[in-house]
Amino acid sequence: MAASRRRKHEPEEEHENEERWMASYMDMVTVLMCMFIVLFAMSTVDQKKFAELKDSLATGFGQVKSQKIDTASGVIVPPSQVDDKGDNTDLALAEQEASNLKALRDRIMLALGRDGLQTDVTMKIDARGLTIGLVGNETFFASNRAELSATAVAVLNDIGPAITGAPYQVSIEGHADLRQPGAPYPTNWELSAGRATSVLRHLVEVNRFPQGRIAAVSYGSARPLANATGTSDRDLAANRRVDVVVLSNQPDKVRALIPQALKTPAVGAG
Repeated sequence: MAASRRRKHEPEEEHENEERWMASYMDMVTVLMCMFIVLFAMSTVDQKKFAELKDSLATGFGQVKSQKIDTASGVIVPPSQVDDKGDNTDLALAEQEASNLKALRDRIMLALGRDGLQTDVTMKIDARGLTIGLVGNETFFASNRAELSATAVAVLNDIGPAITGAPYQVSIEGHADLRQPGAPYPTNWELSAGRATSVLRHLVEVNRFPQGRIAAVSYGSARPLANATGTSDRDLAANRRVDVVVLSNQPDKVRALIPQALKTPAVGAG
């Protein structure tokens, strides 16, 4: 009896819960489902937002095929309008440069006029800049000589102060007619180089033109101003010359517009 009572009071053995794995499995399935929902949401493309992004990138890289509003940077401007605006800016710069060169030309002509020398030089403004032509070697140089004449010295003394104060590079360019020179010059290259160097030295040594902004060039008879094969006194005189070229410092695309800018009434007048 005692043994029987003891067995009645002993706790019954617990049965192992064989279904606990289901809770972990369900948690894992739930997590996986949430992950796939997020991945699906990320992979869904909003076509409207994608189109706006495409237009924005097209604007940034200049490949615009749409006239829609770009939410990133405003209204998409057609390339043609951008080019027109750039051309207008270039033309405005060319007009300003033409005006500056014209003012420099007028200062030089005024100085020459005070000494009665205005008819001894030629003046031309073009895409290169301002060209001051010392034409005809009888006026500026003796025959077959590179030394400056008294007239050449007077002209350079009027030109020098004006161009020295201007912020431009200057090219002194010697030219010759088709006839061959005599000794001591074996060719027209040496003769025209000697005359260009004489002009350069006077501007630097007497008129104090900065050495870093000036150079002498010899073209011989390769760049005639008049008829290349002409032998008349007029053709020969036009082709044997020294040009003092005040070079425009604008970009090529702006300098190319200087002739057009000179036709503007506000620039070309005077």
